[in-house]
Amino acid sequence: MTSRAISSFLRDEWFLAVSAATCLAFYLFRGSIFAGLSSPPYLALVFIWLFAVMVGTALSVVRQADHLAARLGEPYGTLILTLSMTFIEVTSITAVMMHGENNPTLARDTMFATVMIILNGLVGLSLLIGGWRHREQQYNLRGANAYLGVIVPLVVLSLILPNFTQSTLGPTLSFPQRMFLVLVSVGLYCTFLAMQMGQLRGNFASVTMIPEPSRDEAGSRSSLLPRVVLLVVYLVPVVFLSEKLAHPIDYIIETLDAPTVLGGVIVAVLGCTPEALGAVRSALANDVQRSINILLGAVLSTIGMTIPAMLLVSHLAGRDMLLGLGHTDTVMLLLTLFVSALTFASGHSNIIQGAVHLIMFAAYLLLLVQN
Repeated sequence: MTSRAISSFLRDEWFLAVSAATCLAFYLFRGSIFAGLSSPPYLALVFIWLFAVMVGTALSVVRQADHLAARLGEPYGTLILTLSMTFIEVTSITAVMMHGENNPTLARDTMFATVMIILNGLVGLSLLIGGWRHREQQYNLRGANAYLGVIVPLVVLSLILPNFTQSTLGPTLSFPQRMFLVLVSVGLYCTFLAMQMGQLRGNFASVTMIPEPSRDEAGSRSSLLPRVVLLVVYLVPVVFLSEKLAHPIDYIIETLDAPTVLGGVIVAVLGCTPEALGAVRSALANDVQRSINILLGAVLSTIGMTIPAMLLVSHLAGRDMLLGLGHTDTVMLLLTLFVSALTFASGHSNIIQGAVHLIMFAAYLLLLVQN
């Protein structure tokens, strides 16, 4: 490796040193770092430090996924991004759920927060700024409908149906029902991926005919293997720091009597931040198709993979897991699904659609603090 290549690597991947130094600090001085959490300013400092490093590491994962997308094309680049974010989400939920007292609603709260943040906040922001800059944008209607056709039944089966089953007490599912949900979710998600990467791949390609990188341009980029290695290397600190982030989160919820839903919102924000960057950047570049692929793909992977994973983890760990939403959240979820179906029904997006989704997101935030 030449000195120029080394200099370029250090300039591009400097945050890897930040992640490694943070992991080393929490490995060597874990006891002393967490000893002062009773002080609110110190608690805020530790939380911000961990959260910022994890978000920065997740954004580095996005950067590696973007490089892979340039080499592989769509939908493979978006698929790599969404699966990476799903891994981060599952790791974070597991770490928080297994640490401290049992929090049976954490996975449910995280899933609901993720759906609301993406389908209302990020979809609204992407369509709003895209419409503001480009007036009206076009996307592939068949691809959007395919996403929603899988998202809607999985969301209803996972977050609404448990409120109405009678085989168990409370908003839960019996063991056979849980296994059925796991098999159906994973099966539908794998079927969708096979369709997305197979003969119907064109349904998820941009209709605006944005030029793809030529083979020569793609070949001039760094080779594929180093990017894959870097993506995996950036995911390693996330696994380690997720368990550390659970300490301040649990302290806030259990000691300071904060709402239990706060843990789910924090994990959801952590998982959604990288997707927000990719989706907004694509909308500004007049590639709303990639925005839709990122955002709807993130919701689908969250429901199709994260919920089955958490069901299995909770069963193996012997932890309770509540799935059914409360009455207010159920109304907001059904309204979100209905409006999303209307939004992605024409093949065109504009500023008013973005404004409607952002208003619904504002209503969700209001209900978080005043239900």
